[in-house]
Amino acid sequence: MGEIDAAAVMERPQAERSNGRQNGSGGADEVGGRRPTAAKGERKRRASGKGSSGQGRRNRELGRRGEDAAARFLDRRGYDIIERNWTCAAGEADIIARDGDALVFVEVKTRSSTDKGLPSEAVDAAKRGRYERIAALFLQSYDVVDVPVRFDVVSLVLVSPDRALVRHHIDAFVAE
Repeated sequence: MGEIDAAAVMERPQAERSNGRQNGSGGADEVGGRRPTAAKGERKRRASGKGSSGQGRRNRELGRRGEDAAARFLDRRGYDIIERNWTCAAGEADIIARDGDALVFVEVKTRSSTDKGLPSEAVDAAKRGRYERIAALFLQSYDVVDVPVRFDVVSLVLVSPDRALVRHHIDAFVAE
């Protein structure tokens, strides 16, 4: 593995993000005091009954908050966020960013505790292989030549409801 950058981040209170203000990740949490409508995939999951359990909903919310925090973390360190939740036939990349000349594919893992291990330990060989296929598909449509590609992992562990320990595993794995 490459180097690790660690920090603690604090999420802004909900009151600061309401009324259409930006949440620091490029999107508004609420518009005019209303919650945004669900995306098509989310509506399908709700209609099919999948993901309707309280635990599944909490895990998705935890993941969304983790991805928002990771995007802010990277942005503050000078990364240029190109895409978030980019999907293709191979799967979804949580964050695609530029770090200098490098194109960085970032997997974000968030956990509420370390009871089941560290978040970064969940990035197994299958997940690494999927990210390599995602990168190949992204590069087919991305207008660059000879760009270095890197795979990072940002892992977050909640330490309180609005704070998390963030570990940025730079160059976490290499394409094989």
